[in-house]
Amino acid sequence: MPSGAPRLDPIGFLSLREVRGFIRAAWAWPLVVMFGLFYLLGSLLEGGMLGLAHLEGGYTITIITASGTGAGWWNYPALIVGAPWGYLEVPFFTGVSMLIVAAGVALGMAVAVLLLIRLIRPTGAGAARSKAVGAATGLTPAMIGLVTLGACCSTTAAASAGVGLVAQASGTSINNLLLNDWYLGLFQVVVVWAALIAQELLLTVYGGLFGSPASDTGAPTPGPPRLSGAYLLSGALRALLVVGGLLWSLAMFVEWTATSPMTAGAGVWFQWLVQHQLLAGFALAVGFFPRGTLRLLKRARSGISRILPAVLLAAGLSLLVWLPPVLTSAGLDSLFDQVLGAVGVSSVWGAISPGPLGGPALLARWLIEYLAVAGVAVAAALDPERALSPLIGGSYPAPHPPGTDAMAPTPRAGAVPEPGPINAGAAGDP
Repeated sequence: MPSGAPRLDPIGFLSLREVRGFIRAAWAWPLVVMFGLFYLLGSLLEGGMLGLAHLEGGYTITIITASGTGAGWWNYPALIVGAPWGYLEVPFFTGVSMLIVAAGVALGMAVAVLLLIRLIRPTGAGAARSKAVGAATGLTPAMIGLVTLGACCSTTAAASAGVGLVAQASGTSINNLLLNDWYLGLFQVVVVWAALIAQELLLTVYGGLFGSPASDTGAPTPGPPRLSGAYLLSGALRALLVVGGLLWSLAMFVEWTATSPMTAGAGVWFQWLVQHQLLAGFALAVGFFPRGTLRLLKRARSGISRILPAVLLAAGLSLLVWLPPVLTSAGLDSLFDQVLGAVGVSSVWGAISPGPLGGPALLARWLIEYLAVAGVAVAAALDPERALSPLIGGSYPAPHPPGTDAMAPTPRAGAVPEPGPINAGAAGDP
């Protein structure tokens, strides 16, 4: 990280300290509450949990503790409210996940509005471009929440386009998600949280340009990013790794709907912990913190710490290359073996069925969740500098001291400085 670049406090970062401080300084908590209530109302209506109708009788409140058959245990205890104007049904996990998603969407929308207000003020071109990027990032949690609006609420949201989107991204069928609707709530919570983390990172790095209260410390402020080819490539690759890492990590929970963790064997647990979570966590670390990940891998070149790149290499290769039938039958996954299964090769050669997906959706899943996630682990384990250097171009720009123009061109090496005005007050002058 360049000298003077902002240092990330893990606890403050994960608790969205910059986002909360940005909202508190603008006295915008009423705006957060308004967006949150609007999202809750829309999600309740879209999910069929809230119905408006004329019903006979007065007010009734019922709490259901179990289904009687054991199915859908995550929905209980459930609250059912009847009233002359309609009804309200709130299953347990659905209600909790919906509140968390609503809070995340409200925070993202509020920050986006505040950044847009600053964007329309007279400002330099570079600062305006950075604020535009910040406003778009602030809208990301809202867009994610709206795409899957109502999906976590009940099976009546089957018509929601978000359910099919989540199913394709997770490598499963729509019917499986509707039978295990807890995963839809988990999917929304994780993805909206990741979008807020990206927003927090943006405010941490460019807080000075956005007018963040935490930036008034006199420390150098990073200059706005320049939209060069290297910067755009870096941002695209990091976004690909973040998306791939999130989806690949969540895919483990999809497999829990078919294979119980209590009865899974050693091979299946190796797939879940090493092939899924280890590789997904590394992809997220590279996507969010490429410089810190590079420093960590550089330190892991001697002593016992060398086990880290060795494990990354083994995990990445196991997800890419051909695995013999004895390993695939034990539960390990492999892109090569899935390709064999997709073209109809027998399982005696280790072929694995790719699941219900096919066509462009399957190719996109192979690219994002297999090649990208496992490929970056293999490349970083072999040569971390060459593997991660294309990703650092868009992480932390060089800081500029206070009072200097962040958009001023950087002098070339060896360039002769322009002569300044003659100081008439210098010693020896008449």
